[in-house]
Amino acid sequence: MQRAADIAEGILAGRKIALARMISWAENSDPRFPAALAELYPRIGRAWRIGITGPPGAGKSTLTNALAIKARAEGKTVAILAIDPSSPFSGGALLGDRIRMEERTADEGVFIRSMASRGSHGGLARAAVDACDAMDAFGYDLVIVETVGVGQAEYDVVAAADTVVVVLCPGAGDGIQAMKAGILEVADVLVVNKADLDGADRLISDLEEAVHTRGIRRDGDGDGDGRWAVPVLQSVAMRGEGSEAILGAVDTHREHRAANDAEGVRRKKRVAQVRRVVDERLDEELWGAGGLADRAESRLRDGATPYDVADGILAEVLGARKHAR
Repeated sequence: MQRAADIAEGILAGRKIALARMISWAENSDPRFPAALAELYPRIGRAWRIGITGPPGAGKSTLTNALAIKARAEGKTVAILAIDPSSPFSGGALLGDRIRMEERTADEGVFIRSMASRGSHGGLARAAVDACDAMDAFGYDLVIVETVGVGQAEYDVVAAADTVVVVLCPGAGDGIQAMKAGILEVADVLVVNKADLDGADRLISDLEEAVHTRGIRRDGDGDGDGRWAVPVLQSVAMRGEGSEAILGAVDTHREHRAANDAEGVRRKKRVAQVRRVVDERLDEELWGAGGLADRAESRLRDGATPYDVADGILAEVLGARKHAR
């Protein structure tokens, strides 16, 4: 059995096969992953993480590919994590994003990993942040995370990315959707892709008006008081048009974050990661090995309400914690 120390050593030596194995450990909740991460943790935090999100059909994969091409032309190394939706029936995923970016795999300065969402409803797979940490530790300059694309439920990407790029396209009702709070709240950069199509000018105008109406917002969740005006850009990703401006906006946002407590923002996101890990482990401990499901079913059968059962479980768990103290 391969040891965590061996994988960490392989990543430090620049072996992509070790990186791929560590990401698989993250996906499968392998107990060796935390040990390998501990070995590599001092190296994490150097990469800038870009989240690409937006509704299905907006051209997120094509734009991700175009951004990777432009970043490589600038001499930057790039890791891409593409999340694909899992089938609710078989649990499998097509992993089509990797197929669409196949030509990038021949580039030694690019690493592409597809990951099935496995039932996650927030646009990201459960292990996405862990995978980003592994890619960061490997030494990539940019880590690009492309979400499934589930419209306004794209909040998970905020925890995984330093800069969130929301991609929209004309003719899909995106202008109306953008007026709703969710999609503007997560965006650090707004991009209208397929800008050569009819309706693009109207969508750009609508988005600029929406951003103006909502005002210049506080950037991130750190303790800094910096303000960030969300830019509205356009692209035709199929032709690589607009990539330079988008990466330029990402660089500007990075500089803005650096001047306004970027580390504080990242620490708050790490707290969110801690909560996720604790939630997952408690869920498994209580509902898996703990057998609470059977006991809850028994109480419900006896006529207790779901709230009565929940109160009993919480009293038991919290009581055990107080006793342990």
